[in-house]
Amino acid sequence: MKKFAASFIAELMKQRKSRIFLITTGLFIFIPLMMGLLMYVSQHPEIGAKLGLVAAKASFFQGNSWLAFSVILNQTIAMIGIIGFGFVTAWVFGREYTEQTIKDIIALPVSRTWIVISKFLVVLIWCSLLSLVMFISSLIMGRLISIPNGSGEVFTKMAHPFFTASFLTLLLSPIVAFIASVSRGIIAPIGFVIFMVLMSQFIVLAGIGAYFPWAIPGVYTVGEGMQLVSASYIILILTGISGLLATIFWWKFADQH
Repeated sequence: MKKFAASFIAELMKQRKSRIFLITTGLFIFIPLMMGLLMYVSQHPEIGAKLGLVAAKASFFQGNSWLAFSVILNQTIAMIGIIGFGFVTAWVFGREYTEQTIKDIIALPVSRTWIVISKFLVVLIWCSLLSLVMFISSLIMGRLISIPNGSGEVFTKMAHPFFTASFLTLLLSPIVAFIASVSRGIIAPIGFVIFMVLMSQFIVLAGIGAYFPWAIPGVYTVGEGMQLVSASYIILILTGISGLLATIFWWKFADQH
């Protein structure tokens, strides 16, 4: 366990000193700011009339309430989370190849399995922090634009679907880690994530979004009109487990030289 602890701490230090951490954090703060701006425009039609396209976007908010704000927030984390979490995962696993440090890592007297698990824990912590930052920023922005009837009970009700959607999205990350490892970089996994996001749109239109892993988080946030079934959660969990095991297998047995 000492070797695992050393590996985990090393991974944490590498990511903490990376500019990518600050960039992703800034992005997950910026998104609630834009959501707040749109909500503000929806509250003031006279402003929206002068802003054209922004006003059209603001019409997505169905009323001036925390519930309306929460619905858009949940849908945003389901969509942006796939891309953002995917980028984080691609970076954590692919940077060793792009920076040519992979040979140094595998030469260490630490099991490759521990290295992979350490990286996944870093991804989990990183993405969880991004979700928390986005949620808190959204609450602050909602307060600033004076969305009425905010209370601890309302915020608690908002937190449950938000963090559930975030967790469902995070289950897709192990597949991205596997692709980053096999492709030995970050371009292929990011391309894969973008392709899956686009593909999920067509899958949802076809009416089978509840059975496509990359569409399931989004379907969860929609609620009425589309519903998940028990098989949806099983598919998503199996997707995450498969990606985890495949990544461990690759790091253990593939030629990394």
